[in-house]
This record gives sequence, structure tokens and C-alpha cells, in this order.
Amino acid sequence: MVRKPVVSTISNGAYLQGSVNGRLPAPGGKEPPGQEKVVLKKKITLLRGISIIIGTIIGAGIFISPKGVLQNTGSVGLSLVVWSVCGVLSLFGALSYAELGTSIKKSGGHYTYILEVFGPLPAFVRVWVELLIIRPAATAVISLAFGRYILEPFFIHCEIPELAIKLITAVGITVVMVLNSMSVSWSARIQIFLTFCKLTAILIIIVPGVMQLIKGQTQYFKDAFSGRDASIMGLPLAFYYGMYAYAGWFYLNFVTEEVENPEKTIPLAICISMTVVTVGYVLTNVAYFTTISAEELMLSNAVAVTFSERLLGNFSLAVPIFVALSCFGSMNGGVFAVSRLFYVASREGHLPEILSMIHIRKHTPLPAVIVLHPLTMIMLFSGDLYSLLNFLSFARWLFIGLAVAGLIYLRYKRPDMHRPFKVPLFIPALFSFTCLFMVALSLYSDPFSTGIGFIITLTGIPAYYLFIIWDKKPKWFRRMSGRFL
Repeated sequence: MVRKPVVSTISNGAYLQGSVNGRLPAPGGKEPPGQEKVVLKKKITLLRGISIIIGTIIGAGIFISPKGVLQNTGSVGLSLVVWSVCGVLSLFGALSYAELGTSIKKSGGHYTYILEVFGPLPAFVRVWVELLIIRPAATAVISLAFGRYILEPFFIHCEIPELAIKLITAVGITVVMVLNSMSVSWSARIQIFLTFCKLTAILIIIVPGVMQLIKGQTQYFKDAFSGRDASIMGLPLAFYYGMYAYAGWFYLNFVTEEVENPEKTIPLAICISMTVVTVGYVLTNVAYFTTISAEELMLSNAVAVTFSERLLGNFSLAVPIFVALSCFGSMNGGVFAVSRLFYVASREGHLPEILSMIHIRKHTPLPAVIVLHPLTMIMLFSGDLYSLLNFLSFARWLFIGLAVAGLIYLRYKRPDMHRPFKVPLFIPALFSFTCLFMVALSLYSDPFSTGIGFIITLTGIPAYYLFIIWDKKPKWFRRMSGRFL
């Protein structure tokens, strides 16, 4: 493999490159005359860590996924069971990542852990899929929800035009990219504010729902498990929708090198965040069914708006605004975290060197943020929301399951490894098995969407040998691959 040495030099007076092999430049390291080192600074406190996790998890999922979960379970009771089980499984995954994040103190999340355990080929395939499928599709999904809810107050009595949704969505995506390119501190501060907006949106639904229960409005919970029987084909998709709503617990691990005192901050932030989110999600779904029947929920494109219109009167106009802010927070948190994954992969030589550059004044990985914009726009204008969900979920949970399985491997391969936080072995075992089982069954449940995801994942293997291993490339090919990959 041929790779240019990555050194700390100033390029065009604006950017600095990081170091290779997963090591940021040492803060106290001596530099040759005329050279500086610029690093991503440790600005993620406990509060900011919690806001990244909660702020990324609570987005469109709780307002989109109830329909998908109910559709694939067939009954109110089973849908609530799926929501609860998904919360517990997500907690298990988060605890496993807390151990990985405190043992392997590098940014990059899934990519870094797969690289550490399974080597460069699976790690390259992981970042290849993240770049081509997972992040563009995930950002497009959450952004489409943002576009729909932000326009909802202006189209009360008519259907929102799809083109209008996609155009306002494109504006939202661009704003997020600009924000994350300009300042780490401002991005984190806005994330804290948006996290409070998210919790407010959830409470606006939960409190009236609890009041409905107190009044005895339980008619939609009678015979809760009656209805269309869930099929072996439908359940994996129900779990996909549920797990998608909880997705985001792993994003703090993408920015480990920027976390203050990661050995304490990461586990504590994860435990607090997952407890808040799981309780909030289950209560939100219970609240929906105090007012909306299963049939009505299936017909609604904006469940939270339908619920608020029934109970909150004129105040219901505020709900789509809070939900839109919630979605915007998830967009912001996701881009903030995943740009660091691309930055780390570039440091390791798996992506173009330009993506490892840090802006010398703003201390942001600007090229790693910008590369997401065109890919997300392609996803936005080429697919519908629910097919995008199935499309990205296959690849996402396949590699998360592998990363957590790697934790088990490290326990036996490196028993003396320093582990400030350690979980019982059954937790990663159960979580990784569930992820891989979901992925396998989804190929039967939705062979078209998941099949495309599977094929694109496999293209990472020849791409690895073509762009990374092959060291006798023609000059024209080196120039092209250096520019595009």
C-alpha cells in the first residue's frame, strides 16, 4: 500500500493535517520552526455529552417510527412491547460502547473498534458504507421529517407538496453543514438548546396523555394484543423502526478524543441519556394510544400533530415547530459526530488526506463536513422516507453488531487490556446476536431495499483492493483516486 506521509503542515494558510495511525498530535509536542499543530480540542463536557446523545436520539424517530412499528406488529400491545425491548437492547448496546470507548480512547466509533479488532478491510468497508449509504440516508430521513413538520402550520387544511418539503429540507441540511463547519463550541451550544426543545416536545405529548389515562381514556388499550397477527417477516422490520428511533446512543464514541475525562464522562452520559430516552419513548407511545386508535395512527403522516390537534386546541400549532427543532437537533448531532469518523478514517489512510485537515482558526474538520452535503442531497431527491429507513438500517446494524462482537473477542484476546468500565459478558453477546439476527431476517422481509444495501456493502471489498492495496496504479488513476477517494 502506498500512501503519502501525513505530517502537520499548514496548507493555504487555512488547514492543518492531523497525524496517522489513530493518534492526534500531542498537545505538548515540539514542532519544527515555522510549523504548528492543530488538534480537535477537548470541549465535550458531561452536559454536552448528554446533549449529543439525547439530542441525536430524540429526533424524527419517535414521530415517524410508531407507524412503522404498529404496521409490522399488528397490535397496540405488541407495538408497546417492541418499543420497550428496543429500549433495553439499545441500553445494552450503549453499555457495550461505553466499555469500548473507555478502553480504546480514539474517535471514530464503529470504524475505530472494527479496525482495532478485525483489521483494515472490514474497517474500510464500514467507512465506505457509512459514506455512501448510512450517513446520507440517515440525514435525509431526519431532514425530511424536519421539512414536513416545519411546513405543517402553513398547510393545515391541505396536503403539503412533496417538492416544498424537499426544498425546505435542502435548506435545513445546508444550514447544519455550515454550522458544523464554523464552530465546535457553537454547534455544541445549539445542541444543548435543541435538546431542551426535544424534551419539551416529548413532555407536551406525555403530560396530556397521562391526564387522559387519569380520566380513564383506556378504550384503545382494551384487547391490546388483538388484531392482525405479527409475522416472522414483519417483526424484524418492526425492530428496525424501533431501533432507528433509539439510534444515536453511539455518537458520543465518534468524538472520544474531544471528551473531557472520557473514562467517567462516556459511561455516565450514556446511562443518564438512555434512561431518559427509554422512559420518554414508552410513555409517548402510551400517550398516543390514549387519544388515537391504531387505525387512525396508521393513516397519519404526522402522529404528533394528529395527537395535539385532538387535545391541545390552538396550542397544537406549537407542536410541529418543537418537533421540527427536535429533528434539526438530530441532524446537527449526527453531522457533528460522523464528520469525526471521516476525519479518523482519513488519518488512517482509508479516505482522501484532505478529509483529515482541520481548519486552523475554527478547529473544525471542515472538509469532512462538506463531503456529506452532495451525497445527502442525492439521497434526499432519490428515495422515499420508509424505503430509506430499511436501506440504511441493514448496513448500520450489521456493523454495530460486529463492533460489539469485537468487544467479546477483545475480552479473550487481550484480557489484560485496561478497562475502566466493564459490562457483564451476556450484555454484548445478546446485543450482537440480536443485531445480526435482525439483519439476516430483514433480507427476507424486505429483499429489495436490504438487498441493495447488501450489494453496496459488498462493493467495499473490491474498492479496498483497488484504492488502498493496489500500489502500482497509473499516474492518472492516482490523481483521480486522490481527488475522489
